[in-house]
Amino acid sequence: MRPKYKVADVLELEQKQLNTLSLTTWHYRCLQAIRRCRTSAMGGHIDKCNCCKKLHLSYNSCRNRHCPTCQGHKREEWIRARELELLNTPYFHVVFTLPSELNKWALSDGKIIYACLFKAAWQTLQQFGDNPKHLGGKMGMISVLHTWGQNLSLHPHLHCIVPGGGITKAGKWKTAKNKGKYLFNVKSMSLVFRAKYVALLRKSNINIPQQIYDVIFSKKWVVYAKQPFSKPEYVVEYLGRYTHKIAIGNHRINNIDYQNKTVSFSAKNYKKGGAKQNLTLSSSEFVRRFGLHILPKGFTRIRHYGILSSSWKKVKLPELQTMLSKKGITQIKPKSKPENSHRKCPHCKKGILETVLLFDQRGPPKEWLKKLNK
Repeated sequence: MRPKYKVADVLELEQKQLNTLSLTTWHYRCLQAIRRCRTSAMGGHIDKCNCCKKLHLSYNSCRNRHCPTCQGHKREEWIRARELELLNTPYFHVVFTLPSELNKWALSDGKIIYACLFKAAWQTLQQFGDNPKHLGGKMGMISVLHTWGQNLSLHPHLHCIVPGGGITKAGKWKTAKNKGKYLFNVKSMSLVFRAKYVALLRKSNINIPQQIYDVIFSKKWVVYAKQPFSKPEYVVEYLGRYTHKIAIGNHRINNIDYQNKTVSFSAKNYKKGGAKQNLTLSSSEFVRRFGLHILPKGFTRIRHYGILSSSWKKVKLPELQTMLSKKGITQIKPKSKPENSHRKCPHCKKGILETVLLFDQRGPPKEWLKKLNK
């Protein structure tokens, strides 16, 4: 079912204030694009069913990666591609989190702060993976950057999916130790992660006071690792929840009070075991918090490393998949997506929609409007 309220509705409510609520001109452009998504301001097209001949009017999407309306189709495409790359081995979900003291610089120097997060997380896994005491093999990682908490506050963290093993120098697959119950000791990983991240930050050109370094070094950093997935095929569906997720989806907005300019939305309270609660913010505060999670222009938020990197996968991944499939585990077959399923006629459910007219923000010609109203 389509949600009753959308993020775009809140942006429309605060349309005149978007400029002052935006951190940069880039943020403002993104918010405006989301506000206009699938409205007449974006232009559109008219499709005709090749079976029942019914005409359908559609407005173009903004295709902005921060738009909650535009991510579903991209998510499915990403999932199908990753299914082809699955390995028949246990996978672990690891989360690396930055301390809140760095939030100020995450907003002003996001590219550096977040790039260092990716690098430090991978360097940490590499250090443990390369060590024969822990594994002794080249590992891989798929990582996805999230910057939000459930209440839309700034909470930068990295979701990583890591195969439970690696390739030795002899080219053999070596499974992670600890009897598959956990990847590496999280307390040890936290210490290494903190040291590597701070070292990278010090080498950057961000001017961070020494007192901030003293504070963050005195704190315990959080690295969280779940037990492995029971089956490899569950990995991609699970990670798919995170890849094209944005700060808040339309389905979480419960109410918009247009008169008092407030927004109510559901959120999980992890201090109470993930219990759901209803939060209410002014519409301007909602927009301000939403804007905190618009990433710097051109920043890559999904990255692949090691044996899951693009350069490695092109040459050696098929060999590795064959090697692991010989362990008596059936090779995973990706789910095929029905051809043209997203273009099926919603009226007769049989025919395929074919575009017969494109139009800009001025809308379709009058003669086509008459045909649509028949």
